[in-house]
Amino acid sequence: MEMSLRNKNAIVCGSTQGIGKAAAMELARLGANIILVARNEDSLRDVQMQLPLEGGQRHDHLLADFNEPDVLRDRLSVYLQGKPPVHILVNNSGGPPGGPLIKAETNEFILAFNRHLICNHILAQTVVEGMKAEGYGRIINVISTSVKQPIPGLGVSNTIRGAVGSWAKTLATELGGHGITVNNVLPGFTDTERLKSIFGKKAERLGSTYEAVLKEAIKETPANRVAEPEEIAAAIAFLASPAAGYINGINVPVDGGRTMSL
Repeated sequence: MEMSLRNKNAIVCGSTQGIGKAAAMELARLGANIILVARNEDSLRDVQMQLPLEGGQRHDHLLADFNEPDVLRDRLSVYLQGKPPVHILVNNSGGPPGGPLIKAETNEFILAFNRHLICNHILAQTVVEGMKAEGYGRIINVISTSVKQPIPGLGVSNTIRGAVGSWAKTLATELGGHGITVNNVLPGFTDTERLKSIFGKKAERLGSTYEAVLKEAIKETPANRVAEPEEIAAAIAFLASPAAGYINGINVPVDGGRTMSL
């Protein structure tokens, strides 16, 4: 099975922590040159120093805030001028705050839509011509199991993740003939700062503890535990590889069996 990503260039978004960082590390282990994208310069430099370096690999980073899509477009366009094509794009960004959908302010939808769908689209538009020229492209979106089964208390996230899922499926149909695949990875409960934040706020609202909320969540998962970010990264790495060239336009739950739909 061909898993090597040597001489492949990858952009990994939200890559200073959690799933994004784990994905960047795994892609680098497979030989890819990594471009880290996030909004904290110090954290970007720190993660870049941790990336494996073998056989002439080159890693870099780009400072960008996904709350500013136009700035992202300009910086990305300038940054990529004169550089080799990007073969792999991992779209990943922190999700919207939790809360009931009916109580969400309209601006929350706009912010989330910009951060997730619009920025994903800008990134894809910027790299797709290079992918076409190379005859190799992998666009992988880290979204949520909520595209298959809405998650209570994450109203805005459920809405926006569904939009990203439909965007990705449409793009997969348009780009598949160019050797470009577009797939979604749907993490379940994963040991990240976002999970700690969501469960912490839920515990506060219920007058409970983080540990109690976590225990209840684990009961919903047949694997009887939460995932490690590296386990989500493994799925991302497979979809990025040559071995996954005929897998296109799908949602891949990595959730320990928690999602009840097929």
